[in-house]
Amino acid sequence: MDKQITKLAKQLGLALKEKGLKIATAESCTGGGVAQAITEISGSSGWFDRGFVTYSNLSKIQMLQVKQSTLDQYGAVSEEVAKQMVEGALVNSDAELAVSVTGIAGPDGGSAQKPVGTVYIAWGIKGGQIECIKYGFFGDRSEIRRKTINFALKNCLQKIKLIEK
Repeated sequence: MDKQITKLAKQLGLALKEKGLKIATAESCTGGGVAQAITEISGSSGWFDRGFVTYSNLSKIQMLQVKQSTLDQYGAVSEEVAKQMVEGALVNSDAELAVSVTGIAGPDGGSAQKPVGTVYIAWGIKGGQIECIKYGFFGDRSEIRRKTINFALKNCLQKIKLIEK
């Protein structure tokens, strides 16, 4: 595991533990990489509730209640789907914080509108607002996935600092 990712995962774990909160992940293009980074940290069972790896559209619908109409209208790689993935992770877990990632890691699958490296990372707090950022990462498949995991952890760490508990 990348040293920066491990450092972020440790910081996130400490922040979650300090506030007595748990996190859930909903991942597509990272294939569970965010959950893996979090669970690499000893004691993570105290702050990690569960992870959803929803690579196919059907799994997004079945496990996270992403709407078929949203997938049809915006595509799996979209802000709308990323936000619904967070909503689904929060509804289907005991976590107070959730993060989702959906994107095109390549080398195939890109288009003029959504080139390889297009990634949406969303995060939200149970009962609160869900935010999403679109990223355009460069690199090969593993580099795009690594950058996505890194930014997902960074965003969660920033978000948790705002939670009063």
